[in-house]
Amino acid sequence: MSDQPGKSDDKGEFAKLREEIRVFVDERDWDQFHTPKNLSSALCVEAAELLEHFQWLKTGNSEELGPDKLQQVGHEVADVLVYLIRLADKLDIDLNAVVAEKMVLNRAKYPADKVRGDARKYYEYKNP
Repeated sequence: MSDQPGKSDDKGEFAKLREEIRVFVDERDWDQFHTPKNLSSALCVEAAELLEHFQWLKTGNSEELGPDKLQQVGHEVADVLVYLIRLADKLDIDLNAVVAEKMVLNRAKYPADKVRGDARKYYEYKNP
């Protein structure tokens, strides 16, 4: 861990992917297009393309997809992750640190002993 609270050393897989994406973008001179707004839009588009594969399926389980469709879904998942990593990079967000921080908040919001097996939002199960 680094000396800064909430900041990790950032030498993990996200850092490796971030660097690979940076090189890819630099080789194509695309940084000029990668504003946070544009990256957020692209992320939403890719997430919609991911959802499209499940649109008319009964359950959306992997068995329902088959190997070819599952590979396409994997590519869409990769696209979503690439844009998410790029967005975090442009905003100087340490993904490891913010995920750890968010999990602490989620654990407080959704205590396991109160929500186990319950898919409702936190405000639906809380007592007034």
